[in-house]
Amino acid sequence: MADAPARFKDLCLDARDHQTLADWWCVALGYVRRDEVEPPEDDWTRPSDWPVPIVDPSGAGPLMWIVPVPEPKIVKNRMHFDVIGDTNALLTLGATLIRPRDVDTTPNYAIEWDVLADPEGNEFCVFSPE
Repeated sequence: MADAPARFKDLCLDARDHQTLADWWCVALGYVRRDEVEPPEDDWTRPSDWPVPIVDPSGAGPLMWIVPVPEPKIVKNRMHFDVIGDTNALLTLGATLIRPRDVDTTPNYAIEWDVLADPEGNEFCVFSPE
């Protein structure tokens, strides 16, 4: 089988307040800022206006970049990510419920996940732990 022309590398998420959103996702996912676990060489400090890399300290999850952008999120995401977790706990952290599970307009189609948005409106799906 031939090599694919691309492979998944990182996940990037746009944010107006990228520092605050990076902290929110760290709490929500149990992630940490990468610079905390892999300190830059020569006492270099990441400039505050640069994207913030966050990582799963166990190494299991993908690297996420929280990227500063000047504009607010306006329309629905064309791509989103799924998490396994506790919807109520995420709502308590500041997520917004967009659509609860089991609610859909498609006949005979049950939804088994909640659709939430992070504090900046980026949608994600939450599945219950098995």
